[in-house]
Amino acid sequence: MKTGDGGRKNTLIALAGQPNCGKSTVFNLLTGARQHVANYPGVTVEKKQGRYRYEGHKVEVIDLPGTYSMTSYTQEERVARDFVLLEKPDLIVAVVDAANLERHLYLVFQLLEMQRPLLLCVNMIDVAKRRGISIDAEKLSKELGVEVLLINAKSGKGGSKLKSAIDMVVQKSDAVPEFDMDYGAEMNGAVDKIAGILKKNEHLVEDFPPRWLAVKILESDSEALRLLELHQDDSISTAVMAEADRLRTSLAKVKNKSPEKVIAVSRYKRSAEILSGCVTKPLTAGRTLTDKIDAIVLHRVFAPVFLAIVLYLFYQIAMGFGTVASDTLFPYIGQLKVWGGEIFHSTDPLRTGLLDSLIVDGLLGGIVAILYYVPLFFILFTLLAIMEDTGYMARVAFILDRILRFFGLHGQSVLPMILGGVVVGGCAVPGVMATRAMKDEKARLLTILIMPLMNCLAKIPFFVLMVGLMIPATAGYYIGGYQVVGYQGLTLFGLSVFSFILALLIAKLFSKTIIKGESAPFVMELPAYHMPTIGGVLKRAVERVLIFIKKIVTVVAVVQVGVWFFVTFPGIGFHNEMEFDQKLDEARVELVQQAGIAGTPYESVSDTQSLDAILEISKSLKTGEEIELNSSYSPDESRMMLLIANKGKGDDGKVDKYGKKFSKALKNYKKEITKLRVERKKMQINDSFAGIVGHALEPVSEIAGFNWRMNIAIIASFAAKESLVGTLGTLYSVEDDSAGGNRRGASDSLSASVAATESGWTVWHKLAIIIFIALFPPCLATIIVIKNETASWKYALFASTYPIVFGFILASLVFQLGTYFSA
Repeated sequence: MKTGDGGRKNTLIALAGQPNCGKSTVFNLLTGARQHVANYPGVTVEKKQGRYRYEGHKVEVIDLPGTYSMTSYTQEERVARDFVLLEKPDLIVAVVDAANLERHLYLVFQLLEMQRPLLLCVNMIDVAKRRGISIDAEKLSKELGVEVLLINAKSGKGGSKLKSAIDMVVQKSDAVPEFDMDYGAEMNGAVDKIAGILKKNEHLVEDFPPRWLAVKILESDSEALRLLELHQDDSISTAVMAEADRLRTSLAKVKNKSPEKVIAVSRYKRSAEILSGCVTKPLTAGRTLTDKIDAIVLHRVFAPVFLAIVLYLFYQIAMGFGTVASDTLFPYIGQLKVWGGEIFHSTDPLRTGLLDSLIVDGLLGGIVAILYYVPLFFILFTLLAIMEDTGYMARVAFILDRILRFFGLHGQSVLPMILGGVVVGGCAVPGVMATRAMKDEKARLLTILIMPLMNCLAKIPFFVLMVGLMIPATAGYYIGGYQVVGYQGLTLFGLSVFSFILALLIAKLFSKTIIKGESAPFVMELPAYHMPTIGGVLKRAVERVLIFIKKIVTVVAVVQVGVWFFVTFPGIGFHNEMEFDQKLDEARVELVQQAGIAGTPYESVSDTQSLDAILEISKSLKTGEEIELNSSYSPDESRMMLLIANKGKGDDGKVDKYGKKFSKALKNYKKEITKLRVERKKMQINDSFAGIVGHALEPVSEIAGFNWRMNIAIIASFAAKESLVGTLGTLYSVEDDSAGGNRRGASDSLSASVAATESGWTVWHKLAIIIFIALFPPCLATIIVIKNETASWKYALFASTYPIVFGFILASLVFQLGTYFSA
């Protein structure tokens, strides 16, 4: 404890419990809004921390990850166990499900063996009562040797009672329970003998209770064995392992059982014995609502159908409504870039200054691109919380685990893969983040590593463009003159199937080579269905979104600056800059001549800065936005600029002839400026470091049928796949929204321009390119998320490189073999 107000000591307590016991609800009941979420150092497990005040002193509450046991199979188990043993909280509040006490006591026994003060919080007592279950808290308390409290945290009541019980137990000097599990005569003898040997090392005993550690060694717990090697000398380690080997051999001969099995059976047997005198159940238990729902949800035939419907709805809501929400709110999010543009605005309509480009396009552009996904993520995390709280998430894993486990994956891999783009149009970022719900670390890593193979939303415009070049829109199967099946759509669906099958095969390969080792034992709990609380769901969604913003935006800002540098420098050169300046002057002279304003007052607003301002005013008039004029302009100049922007019409409805002619000439000027901008952008990309690399790679990339233009587009798409079509638009001199990187897709003019420029492309060129992009690495945001979720740059870099190798090999085979056999 730490000293707090008035001489009282601040208290540190930890909430422990199995998944679906209502532990998070208890945490919220204690802490209210005074809580925050982070990650434990070095791992991806969430650390929920809160506080409250009781009788003038602070109580710090740590919500440990939900675990079924205190072994070392998963990150959650290791984090929870290390916190209890090393941080030594003043009290452990063990939260258990009142309706499933026998199973939940399995974890409680392990907590008791760790010899920390403990309070048993029996939650969801209302569910137990509905099932006719009665619990004698006083008898249960005597059996376990700890205080027992019955509550219903979901109702929001009982918080004061719980805080009072916590304070009472903490103040007790004899709060550490004396509890010895009976594992049978032979096992008890081995445990006592090993514990006696361990006590010889005083330093080890300070942190780890000898009896608890002895049990863990007999269970062959990897972390316990590591501790033994780390803290003991050779003679003690040899004696401990010799006794463990003796017991293992003896049990195998006599009972044909391992120590792990004997320990587990003993715990469940003791649980049944204790509850037989403390819990009363109805003699004939009827079918619960959960049983009735599961009869349909887990039906052999209907379970996959129901699951497909649920996942489809989840996908449609998360990606459909999420994208709409992001599009709706994006103008407000995008104001960050607008404000940056206003601060660092360059007056040159042809080119932006370096500072303008760096801050607006490089830094703010990257951050705004990431923030675009925040509304989508909020909806995603809300839906995830609902599925978790209702209990259906466990059933998703149960239904699909058997199939996916063959490939090294897990039933819980399904949802991340769907979000990532098993169906064309996902996003790898939420896909990777959704793996947080997975407890099996091996399957979780495999799921993250295959996420680059999914078809994210940003690839769709490129697929539509390339498939359109391969297959006419009219091609398909017709009945009665109506197109029943379009071959373009069928091809896009084939990409999904191709990606999914390839992802499974690569997962199988990685599980046998890169990520070796055994998967964690598959412990599947099918909890009772619960109605999620609005407050609990929204609170968890907000917490996860804030973690995303905090972790991603800062790193993306740094990386985006590097990408900007790569596609901006070394620049187009002084000579080319002068040439474009000359063309710009010629365009302005042409405007003055066409408008016939030489020698008139209108000539004073024909400079570059004024023309740029007039174009902005025209845009504001079309969109209905508020018009703001620079105060440096005189009233007459402002009036003339407004007349020009409004096609010469004044507020009184009269038409000014010079304003009208100026407005008409301005259209031609805008076209010329747009043309010059595209030419300059194309030259800049061509001569940039990215362009130099694109040309340098051509001798190699042409093996797969890629030319230098495609190489540059691929390189530029490392930052974001949205830039694929935008870069192609620039390279193929398309003067439309595509050239600006329109997120929605490629226009017909781009398709026609590519087809005209690349007239020598065969179907094998196009197919090879599609295959390569389908396997191309994810965007920078996804790579950074992978780094954060795996806590390793090694996996992030691997996830960004292996798809290039696989994709290029496969694309080369398709192109070379297709070209050879069609020759």
